[in-house]
Amino acid sequence: MVRVIVVDDEPLARKGMRRLLSKHPTIEFAGEAESVATAATLIEQTKPDAVFLDIEMSGATGFDLLRRLETPPKVVFVTAHAQHAVQAFEFDAVDYLLKPVDPDRLADAIARLEAACSRPRDDTATRLGERQNFLRIKVQSKTVIAPFNAVIALVAEGDFTQVLINGVPRHLVNQMLGKFESLLPDPPFMRLGRSLIINAQRLRRTEAVSRNETHIWLEGATEPFVLGRAAAAQLKQRGA
Repeated sequence: MVRVIVVDDEPLARKGMRRLLSKHPTIEFAGEAESVATAATLIEQTKPDAVFLDIEMSGATGFDLLRRLETPPKVVFVTAHAQHAVQAFEFDAVDYLLKPVDPDRLADAIARLEAACSRPRDDTATRLGERQNFLRIKVQSKTVIAPFNAVIALVAEGDFTQVLINGVPRHLVNQMLGKFESLLPDPPFMRLGRSLIINAQRLRRTEAVSRNETHIWLEGATEPFVLGRAAAAQLKQRGA
């Protein structure tokens, strides 16, 4: 069993997380907190194995909580903001879930959490293996890390690729689209034609504009993507 607590300043978010966690028999719910101060006290009292932790809370952040703890528990961040992923892994996060939490992604996170709780804390090789559910891209002099479920689509621009990540500006990466195809899991990612990879979990609507043109809308994108006849046929064949 893995004993966990939930920390979030939104009551509905805590309730939803409890409901999702209750479906996993290996998880023992040890309590919840609505602030960094109450969470620190709860962790000291209950000594949980792990915390499902929001980042942006009133008064202080989830990062502030971890800094206060001499020996913090394992952490799975649960947030509406993709842009904190890089900083999250500075705290050795087991996983990084975006709200609303997808039950399948939560199951993946719990599997990683169980593995993390069953090994020594300094097992670096295993810890790095747990991070393979994320896309890392180099943009100028920095590295951007995004959970797969935050990646909307990738669009080829010659020898470069535009990477669309939910909640952040587009990134133009000096890397060809084919390289990303080998890094991204299929499913949910699928390549459509020569210039586009989409996250099929974000597909919300398709519209056949003409025999040779189909528009698709992905959650998080402000404009539809245009598919030619062959790419539209690929999408249909995949049942999306």
